[in-house]
Amino acid sequence: MIGQIPLRLFGIPVVLLLAAVWALASATDEELDYPNAHLLATPQWLESHAADEDVVIVDVRNDDHFHGEVISGAIRMPWGQFRSTDPIVGAAGVFIGANRAQELLGQHGIQRTDTVVLYDSVERDGGATASYVFWVLEFLGHENVRVLDGGIDAWKEAGGETSDEPARREPVLYQAPPEALNPDALIGGPALYARLGDRYCQILDVRSRDEYLGEAPNANWQGRALKLGHIPGAYNINYKDNWGDEETKRVSPFPELQQMYRGLDPNRAVVAYCHSGRRSSYTYFVLRLMGFSDVRLYDYSWHEWGNKSHFYPVETKEHALAGPAPESVSMVTSGRRETQRRPGGGVEDSGGNSGYISCGG
Repeated sequence: MIGQIPLRLFGIPVVLLLAAVWALASATDEELDYPNAHLLATPQWLESHAADEDVVIVDVRNDDHFHGEVISGAIRMPWGQFRSTDPIVGAAGVFIGANRAQELLGQHGIQRTDTVVLYDSVERDGGATASYVFWVLEFLGHENVRVLDGGIDAWKEAGGETSDEPARREPVLYQAPPEALNPDALIGGPALYARLGDRYCQILDVRSRDEYLGEAPNANWQGRALKLGHIPGAYNINYKDNWGDEETKRVSPFPELQQMYRGLDPNRAVVAYCHSGRRSSYTYFVLRLMGFSDVRLYDYSWHEWGNKSHFYPVETKEHALAGPAPESVSMVTSGRRETQRRPGGGVEDSGGNSGYISCGG
């Protein structure tokens, strides 16, 4: 009889549930199931390591998304400082280059041996600007760098302390040895054009579906209309789909990412692009978190490829990923595989869209 069961027995499930919730909230990177979990920082991990001498917390928000509050102990290093305008190509927001990037890191007191924890906010796309600085540091071969999942919003929700005064660090010399640089993390338009049809090269358009299909026109930094469509053979997975939900914009669990990226081969190169390189830097980060080793950012993205003055081919035909979920990853040094060329690159076409390929406007 239920009435005869001691009241204390009803409390046991409640205690067990609370313990499970606390264990989940306190998860360390070792307990996360991403293959490269060390690239992601939870608020709980940061709380445990914020006082470590070699940990540098970096607020990357630009002034238009900064509201005078930082995580306690964090320095400010706006991500926009790492981008400039290339009037020759007609692209804005492109990488400033390794030399200038190292100068900026040194000016902010960051050393090669530091563990750099980058964050932004839900307002600023929940990681999709911190991811750009993450990519810069990986390009420079910086070994210890993490992105704070959920940014300052997740930190505050977890009860973390904030301050209205960013920390300041003494300038240092930041110098990456030439052999430590990872130039294969970056690819340009001419190099990508030469790889069209290469089976080793998987191209991922992370813009909206409407942009991908050529149904949503956009313009360059000067307001000039760009071509409609996408790079021939490219697949489309919106960078926003990497979020577990729109409210917190935290990274989806690994099993969900595996299902979303079914058919993408982790043992081949993936080139990510968007409109200007920002959104695709987030997909770059997520793929690295998933264990992909050869991921390349097309930084100039559609600003270059879609420019009507360039004769890069475009199409509106949709291509669908098909195959198993990425599970095992062969940690192959990028650029050292023999490549095989095949027209179409092994892409599966989805029906219903005849598409076109054009080299002009």
